[in-house]
Amino acid sequence: MSTTVIDRVNERADETVLPPADTTLIEEIESFLDNYGRQASLIAPDGKKTDIPPEVYDVLTRVVLALANGSAVTVAPVSMRLTTSQAAEILGVSRPTLVRLLEDGAIPYEKPRRHRIVRLDDLLAFKRNQDTQRQAKLAELTRQAVADGLYEATAEMYAEALREARRGRPA
Repeated sequence: MSTTVIDRVNERADETVLPPADTTLIEEIESFLDNYGRQASLIAPDGKKTDIPPEVYDVLTRVVLALANGSAVTVAPVSMRLTTSQAAEILGVSRPTLVRLLEDGAIPYEKPRRHRIVRLDDLLAFKRNQDTQRQAKLAELTRQAVADGLYEATAEMYAEALREARRGRPA
């Protein structure tokens, strides 16, 4: 029985691909994607042609750009299950910090045996929520700074205020 594309993807869902030693072909693909935009197609050896959907094109572009820049790439289904170390790496936090987030209920997880398992889609939802909250806080801080007239201050005014603060006097 022959394997399908889906079988091959499921077998290699967590495989990381390193950039090739010879990047000539990757650079050629990168140039092709730049020149033809989101209107690319695949052509099989028998001449059958199919258009690449924009979502697939975007993923392909990201993969090619990463490989062209010398980065390794892993493409994984969103339902993928991660170890706490993998999840911490994606969030850019330490594993103990991630475990605290899990124990506090910030991110759902499973513990079928001894180890915690985090679903990638749950982790990405948490990350999106954190990013949204961070952007809202930054917008509020910026709004408040504008209202307080802080954007009208010059660099010299900040330097003088810092000198005065170091001397223990109000600016």
